Amino acid sequence: MRLSQFWQRMHEQFGETYAESLARDHVFEELGSRTVQQALAEGVSVKEVWRAVCDTFDLPPTLR
Repeated sequence: MRLSQFWQRMHEQFGETYAESLARDHVFEELGSRTVQQALAEGVSVKEVWRAVCDTFDLPPTLR
């Protein structure tokens, strides 16, 4: 998954404004108690970050 695909999916699922807020403010245990932005900046794969979002917000398996 590319970073551009990740953001497209985030915006589709949460809306542009909330997706940005969620990425900045929500701490994910699955990402080592980091936010999406922190995890991506520290080199966590985009696919791993997307899986954490899917698991946390119980998104349908078809989106994983």
